[in-house]
Amino acid sequence: MSVLARRGGAIWYGDGAMKTSSRTSPSIVTEAATFIGIDYHKKYSVWHAIDAAGCDLGKGRIEHHSPHDFSTLVKRWPNARVVFEASMNWHWLYEELEQHMPADRLTLANPFKTRIIAEAQVKTDKIDARILALLLRAGLISSVHIPCKETRQRKEVLRQRCFFVRQRTMLRNRIHRLLGAQHDLKLPVCSDLFGKKGMSFLEKLELPAPAGLLLKQQLEMLKNVQLRIKEDEKALEAMMSSTEAQKHVLSIPGMGPILASVVVSEIDDIDRFNSAQKLCGYIGLCPSTSSSGGKTYNGKLMKHCNKWLRWAFVEAAWVAMGCDSYFGDLYKKKRALGKKANTAILCVARRMARITWQLLTQGRDYQKLPPAPPPKAKTKQNFPSRSNCRLVGC
Repeated sequence: MSVLARRGGAIWYGDGAMKTSSRTSPSIVTEAATFIGIDYHKKYSVWHAIDAAGCDLGKGRIEHHSPHDFSTLVKRWPNARVVFEASMNWHWLYEELEQHMPADRLTLANPFKTRIIAEAQVKTDKIDARILALLLRAGLISSVHIPCKETRQRKEVLRQRCFFVRQRTMLRNRIHRLLGAQHDLKLPVCSDLFGKKGMSFLEKLELPAPAGLLLKQQLEMLKNVQLRIKEDEKALEAMMSSTEAQKHVLSIPGMGPILASVVVSEIDDIDRFNSAQKLCGYIGLCPSTSSSGGKTYNGKLMKHCNKWLRWAFVEAAWVAMGCDSYFGDLYKKKRALGKKANTAILCVARRMARITWQLLTQGRDYQKLPPAPPPKAKTKQNFPSRSNCRLVGC
């Protein structure tokens, strides 16, 4: 078995296994340090604890219907550092552990990067928990940002509203398809079929079976979904009305209350991005780059990104392109260079993301620049002709 690499206090062998040595990372490991890795699942969690030397201290399994066992685990090693992956419903485990230990001792691992480091041919819950503890001890965990509880609650309400909006769009499309199958049906002249006038017409409309039954059911579901959307919007208005960041983002052309709420909630703390380029990369508005042998290749947009932020900026870019001359001119310029519509709108979204970073960093609102003055007309200077030059001896 050949040794491939030595990282921190761990030795990586050619078969993918990892064994510990006496060498430790001074930034993480102390003599009394304890590291606990938790492999989180839907109904249970598997934990594994090691000491500063990498020796096993204990392991076990905790059923989620008895969460008090987590407090027992933490009290067993009061100075322990705990790590688990940011998988689905990680909020529950984080809030449970936060009640019994300081938040700075909790590490939320990025599952995409941890999976690359700790990939092994033999994979079980017990092995995953131990590998997480070993990686934390060696300082090889790539952690993700943990927003505060209020921000997490706002994000849940926003995503719930987005889910209901998708349901509303789906129901409207189904109603349009149902009405389109009735060739002899004359619809009322109105700007919005699902407004007051249109809904009054649809509720009184009688269609042959089974179309009449389907229309009635879909209208009832549509009313229920619209009510839920209004409830979520009221809750969001109370959550976001007093934040300064919301006002700064809302001043950008194309940004509405909902899109601004998504941007502020997903970014959370702008100080974690030391440049606008970092924010654009987090949003997924920068192409992937591959550089080797002095040659650089730019590929497609990065897949591992915050999809909610990218959706918000792209939606705002479409609106800003039509209502603001600055973003509209930028879109037309990219189109004139031969870029497709979707590519050009991504350029507008990236510009909006850079502006957002500036506004949140400087704590100010968006200020529209005055139009540039027209270029001065060049005055024609009367130079002597060549024949005159000869006459005067020039």
